[in-house]
Amino acid sequence: MAETHYKRPGWFTTAVFNRLVKLANRVGLSPAGSETLAVRGRKSGETRVNPVNPFVIDGRTYLLSPRGTTEWVRNLRVAGEGELRVGRRARRFRATELPDSEKLPLLRLYLDKWGWEVKPVMGIDADASDEELREIAPRHPAFEISFED
Repeated sequence: MAETHYKRPGWFTTAVFNRLVKLANRVGLSPAGSETLAVRGRKSGETRVNPVNPFVIDGRTYLLSPRGTTEWVRNLRVAGEGELRVGRRARRFRATELPDSEKLPLLRLYLDKWGWEVKPVMGIDADASDEELREIAPRHPAFEISFED
């Protein structure tokens, strides 16, 4: 968690891709398992929304940032809670950031599911060795999320 890394999205991702995913989520569609993360802005206090790819391992839900220390990561660190949305469904959660030592299975699964989308950003794919994944772990914040009942 000590290293700060951020890979800025390009114009297409920001202006087209993310907008389409947010629109799809708003109408109840979840392309490739995406959902919209809503979290309180650490400076403005206003709700900020971003498309994310939550995933489950052994019954636990996680968020991982392929672009590094993004604004949503910084906001979630401060807020400690947020909401995942698809259509009218909104699930409130608490977030716990994970140490680098726990990220290996998360990185492997994330790259396996979304490597087609994030390989250019992360510079690695699902066939990477454990050592290569351990090397990039500090650049990719990850959170375990616990849903409120």
